[in-house]
Amino acid sequence: MMGFLNIDVIDMDTIELTNLNRQFLFRQPDVGSSKAEVAAAFVNKRVPGANVVPHFAKIQDKDGDFYKQFHIIIMGLDSLEARRWMNDLICSFLEYDEDGNIDPSTALTVVDGGTEGLKGHVNVIKPGTTPCFECILPLFPPQVNFPMCTLADVPRTPAHCVEWSKQLEWDRARPFGDVALDCDDADHMQWLFKTSEKRAKEHGIEGVTLKFTQGVAKRIIPAIAATNAVVAAACANEVFKIATGACKEMQIETGGHYMMYVGSEGVYTDTMSHDRDPECTVCHRAAVNVKASRQMLLKDFIGVLKNDARLRIKDPALSAPAPSGLKVLHNPHVSALAKMYAGNLDKTMGELLSGLESGVELTMDDPVLATQKQLSITFTD
Repeated sequence: MMGFLNIDVIDMDTIELTNLNRQFLFRQPDVGSSKAEVAAAFVNKRVPGANVVPHFAKIQDKDGDFYKQFHIIIMGLDSLEARRWMNDLICSFLEYDEDGNIDPSTALTVVDGGTEGLKGHVNVIKPGTTPCFECILPLFPPQVNFPMCTLADVPRTPAHCVEWSKQLEWDRARPFGDVALDCDDADHMQWLFKTSEKRAKEHGIEGVTLKFTQGVAKRIIPAIAATNAVVAAACANEVFKIATGACKEMQIETGGHYMMYVGSEGVYTDTMSHDRDPECTVCHRAAVNVKASRQMLLKDFIGVLKNDARLRIKDPALSAPAPSGLKVLHNPHVSALAKMYAGNLDKTMGELLSGLESGVELTMDDPVLATQKQLSITFTD
């Protein structure tokens, strides 16, 4: 309707019955089918000349060349983790000339829209100019966590049962071998549901369903149709302004690049700007300085990294400089490497980084980020 005919849409989800009450693309027979494929077919049939190409996949399944072909990317993702991954990838595309100026052809504009119940936001991100998503990550509230003793001993709510299965029982039972829990894997979620349901019955707790289990495991907040409509319209409006130049899109010079919407009491919106983080590991590609004792065990150092608010990582792989390139210290992402270097976890940083002084940079990979990051190590002894 706005004249955008060549669109690619990527979504790994399938249509559920509850999706039918808050949109107009899906019908009852579509339940169980790919959201991307059904939506693309509907629009292509309804809009003359439309060429919507569906991709039934995770965003992580596509490489950088796939995303580089587009002029504008709209993010309507359902988790901070997915947003961080996409933001990191897009910022990695930036190239600079010899004077330090950004090559405009490498800067992909991103319009990020998100909803949470009766609240929503639209954020226009221009990598290298506006704050990237990682810069404003501290503005998002931390996820709710439950005391481990409550989960392990006496659960009182259905959510406790799901979190027990997710945080404790998965690592103990290892139902699918030496692999991490993937909340987007149907088999993993079915196991999580059955285990949580059994736990709930043992303690006389009702309310554990597959849908509820998915919601707790993926931190899903129920979607409100009106909020989705407002935020989607605002995203489309910004894309139209960026593509046509009809008027200025949201940016610092026009009052702000970030619009917030609150619909809990009437309708309230505000537009604001944020500052770029000069130490951002993503858009500034800055190495993160981490202090460590040479007597600290590698497994304890990894714990420090996981608790570092600047990183917000899940399960890092680490490599150190070596005469022939890089040597692996720890890699939990490849089972063969995890077994090969498991002994390093009980070695000290001094042993593993023998001969290296403060300022040495370790290379880190983590599932929540699309590219490698550098850690500058300062020894405290």
